[in-house]
Order: sequence, then C-alpha cells, then structure tokens
Amino acid sequence: MSNSSSISHFLLLALADTWQLQLLHFCLSLAISLAALLGNGLIISAGHQLHTPMFFFLLNLALSHLGSIGTTVPKAIHNSLWDTRTSSYTGCAVQLFFFVFFISAEFSLLTIMCYDRYMPICKALHYGTLLGSRACAHMAAAAWASGFLFSLLHPANTFSLPLCQDNSLGHFFCEIPQILKFTCSTSYLRELGFIAVSACLGLI
Repeated sequence: MSNSSSISHFLLLALADTWQLQLLHFCLSLAISLAALLGNGLIISAGHQLHTPMFFFLLNLALSHLGSIGTTVPKAIHNSLWDTRTSSYTGCAVQLFFFVFFISAEFSLLTIMCYDRYMPICKALHYGTLLGSRACAHMAAAAWASGFLFSLLHPANTFSLPLCQDNSLGHFFCEIPQILKFTCSTSYLRELGFIAVSACLGLI
C-alpha cells in the first residue's frame, strides 16, 4: 500500500465534459469573479472615507472575501480554459493554507460584526467608548491572527496524515474534507475533532 510520499499531485473535479461547457464555465467564473472584485473594491474604496466601526469591519470583510475568491477561483478558471485537472501536492497545500486563512478570518470578522450590531441596541450609551478606533483595530487584528493560526494548524494537521488512497478530489479546489478521504488510518478523526473544536471556539 502506498503512502503520502507517492502522491505527487491531486486530480481536481472536472466541471464540464465538453469544450463548449468548459468555455461557458470559464466565462461564468470570470464574470462572477469580476463582479465580486468590483463590489468588494467599491466597499474598500468607500471604507477608507467612512470611519465608523461597521464600515471598518466591512472593509476587512471585503479584503478577506477577495482573498478567498483569489485563492480558489483563478485555479478553476485556469483548469476550464486549459482543460487540465491536476494540482501539485505543494500547490494544494499552499491553496489550502490561504483558503483556511481567509475563511477563518472572514468567520471571525462576521462574529465581530454581530457584536458591533449588538452593542448599539443593548448598550447604546456605551457604544462609543467600548468600540473606539483602538478597540476596533485590536478586534480586527485578532480576527486576522486567528485566521493565521487556523491556517497553520489545519493544513499542517491534514497533510501530516498518511495518504494512501486515490488522489481524485471531488471538488474543483483543494479542501480538507476531500483530502481526509485519502487517509488510510483512523487518524483523520483527529482533524475532524480539531475542526469541531475550532468551530466552537469561533462561536465563543
């Protein structure tokens, strides 16, 4: 039985079987990516002029959204245009690192934004003092730091597991649940437990 050292690349999911459908997928993905780039770019440009906590966090959320799109969609567009399915082992690990980083940061920022909306409703008189510019900067930094921490722990834990099965991913980009299907031991339960703990910590 082979181990992870024999897996040099992964096969991504082909979203279309014919060239015409691949071209259609390329055009749709490109249009959606450009629309997301334009929308988030407008938020970022407006966020610099509006200095309220909501727009500050919205600016950070737009940056994380752009990062998560830029991590996954360009590879899918490239595969559709050039009719390829392969992703190297290292490329998959790098993509997974950045994807977890931006998604974790986005999850943390959404939690902070919920807190930002809670404060003016329940503690309106203390809103200005509790969510000043320094506090907002600290919370945003904590969100990005938690994303970086999770992006170090999850991919490292996932790729430390022995991989000994088929290398065909059932997705158009690398993600943890698909890679865990290739493990040849029950060690993947460790990563599943770690994901559950991370989700609980994010909710807290």
